[in-house]
Amino acid sequence: MSSTKAPTVMSRRELLTLIGSVAGSAVSYRAMAGMGLVSESTYKGPIKLEGNPRGASVLILGAGIAGMVAAMELRNAGYKVQVLEYNNRAGGRNWSLRGGDSYTELGGFTQKCEFDPGLYLNPGPWRIPYHHHGILDYCRRLGVALEPFVQVNYNAFVHSTEAFGGKPQRYREIQADYHGQIAELLAKATNQKKLDALVSKEDQEMLLASLKSWGALDKDYKYAPGEASSNRRGFQKAPSGGLSARPVYSTDITGMSELLKSQLWASISAGHNYEMQTTLFQPVGGMGRIGEAFGRELASVIQYNAKVVKIRQDSKKVAVTYVDAKSGGEPRTASADYCLCTIPLSVLSQIDINVGAKMQAAINAVPYMSAVKVGLQFKRRFWEQDEHIYGGISYTNLPIRTIGYPNTGYHSGGKGVLLGAYVFGPNAFEFTALPPAERVKKAYEYGAMIHPQYKQEFENGIAVGWHRVPWTLGCAGGWTDETRAQHYDNLCQLDNRILLAGEHASYIPAWQEGAVTSSIDAITRLHQHVVNR
Repeated sequence: MSSTKAPTVMSRRELLTLIGSVAGSAVSYRAMAGMGLVSESTYKGPIKLEGNPRGASVLILGAGIAGMVAAMELRNAGYKVQVLEYNNRAGGRNWSLRGGDSYTELGGFTQKCEFDPGLYLNPGPWRIPYHHHGILDYCRRLGVALEPFVQVNYNAFVHSTEAFGGKPQRYREIQADYHGQIAELLAKATNQKKLDALVSKEDQEMLLASLKSWGALDKDYKYAPGEASSNRRGFQKAPSGGLSARPVYSTDITGMSELLKSQLWASISAGHNYEMQTTLFQPVGGMGRIGEAFGRELASVIQYNAKVVKIRQDSKKVAVTYVDAKSGGEPRTASADYCLCTIPLSVLSQIDINVGAKMQAAINAVPYMSAVKVGLQFKRRFWEQDEHIYGGISYTNLPIRTIGYPNTGYHSGGKGVLLGAYVFGPNAFEFTALPPAERVKKAYEYGAMIHPQYKQEFENGIAVGWHRVPWTLGCAGGWTDETRAQHYDNLCQLDNRILLAGEHASYIPAWQEGAVTSSIDAITRLHQHVVNR
């Protein structure tokens, strides 16, 4: 007996859930944006700190991105500004290691980078999303040249030691087969009227048309060997010219059961995340070019090699005690009317600072995430020459997690540096516990399981374990929903004469945009306090 109940019209939530489950978060996000449910960066251009600061002074702790944004804007607004920086360079985690550089980590291990001229590793941030308007605007204002960063390369690899006999698979093949078979399943459910309660008959026709297009289905709504599927996953023999021009369609489609068990579907979703959607950028010559440009702009106000050991405030001023980070020696003191502290909480929690109980609790509440990056130099760019991989990332279940290919210097014919490992989670603690040379060796050994050319082409490497980096003791603040609810607002409030800023004081942790927007928010509130006092 057929039902006389009319089809239910889908709610926005149901529609977005369906779109997200089938097409991925990128498509889901665009749908949400079209419905007015999300917005992009809050950065609206250079801030205007209107009103006379009347000679007020601000001491800024840390010449990372947050500290230098604050120093530049406060200086331009008429404040007396001084910056204390632990390192002998500006940038903080905005950092590139190049040939000739030396780096000493906690424990005393010193590495000298042996890369050839023009080659580098970004131990910290390595990409800038198009919607991170703040950091992009500072690049524009400071004259930092940018070039594209390739997040998704369909010809790169996805790899698991537990699938396909440990043989790396091309990203495009796994994505095409997974999307195609999901589309076929959903088309079958639609044709069998199993979605009648969720999708109207008119919308079902459009849904089928969209699935055929999105999943490369044939006229019978099957994902099968043929022109449509080969145009997604690649041909067994690609079309060409002359008498050998006829293509041979790909026939080795992977079945759904094998795809699911491989878990390689997890690797094809990275480019769907809002922060990873194209277009992304990188500074020409390394991410550290941004810090270098800020350093030139603010050369007259930055005191380098200044290790902060005490921060004290009273009703009239803030006094900061520091020592030479290299030689130690007698403590020195810098003072100002206010202090903007951008020191990572992992370090700040160990410094004597007299703030209120709520801010102190917030400082102590945030652990820092672990990460390791390893750069490997090779004699030739075999990933381009042998495997036709130009930029982008390969993903693996091995502890190294990713292999990042350089997004510049294509067809240069010379040497090249791969991001040979970007390790996080428990594996990062294991890597960090090793001497740097052992980290490089591990990255080499694991990477050779994906690229056998490592064995003939490897020259040298360098490895940065972020929990051994003296000025951060971790890569980024690790908030949870619970700690944010309890401590975030207290962390960001003005505590008498002290304010905090940085990626840890943002909802964009581990991104430079979080540092920029946190800094702008903090100095805007500080300026309002100063001019209204």
